[in-house]
Amino acid sequence: MKTGTFFNRLFPSISLKITAIIACGIVCGLGIYAAYASRASSYLSDEPSVCMNCHIMAPYYATWNHSSHREHANCNDCHVPHQNAVKKWFFKGKDGMRHAMAFTMRGEPQVIRAIDESAAVIMDNCIRCHTQLTSEFVNAGKIDYKTAMNGGGKACWDCHREVPHGGTNSLSSTPSALVPYPASIVPEWLKRAKEKQ
Repeated sequence: MKTGTFFNRLFPSISLKITAIIACGIVCGLGIYAAYASRASSYLSDEPSVCMNCHIMAPYYATWNHSSHREHANCNDCHVPHQNAVKKWFFKGKDGMRHAMAFTMRGEPQVIRAIDESAAVIMDNCIRCHTQLTSEFVNAGKIDYKTAMNGGGKACWDCHREVPHGGTNSLSSTPSALVPYPASIVPEWLKRAKEKQ
């Protein structure tokens, strides 16, 4: 069946066709606006300030920014896998959508903790970056996230709890931190109109 024939069967009258085109335009427009408002393109970078698109990340950004890791690692160096590009981008997208859903639905906990899948990635990256320090433990089977969770070893943060987000134990743990919040997406004309009211 040709596309035109299918379209004509689905929308037999001109008014249904116009309604479908308008509805499609609205959906596409809202999608484009949502991508703009959420700064979707910024997530393609490894820039740590991108994490500040969500204000709940302020304590984590502030504590990382004052840690020794700031000089050597950004957020993605620790929080996404580095085995290959496909795994990295798939994980980043999946984890980002989970974060976006929690933030949009106001479902974020007061104390943010990594889920098991993220914790395994973080520990793999600790081992990847600190190979010289960890090789003896890893090769001897002492350090492995799965083993640590089964009680057969320790996770890196069991001893290094303050690294790199030292003392971050709630969303309100750094209330006076100066962090690079993104600029408002509200147009100036709308701000002025609101001020006049």
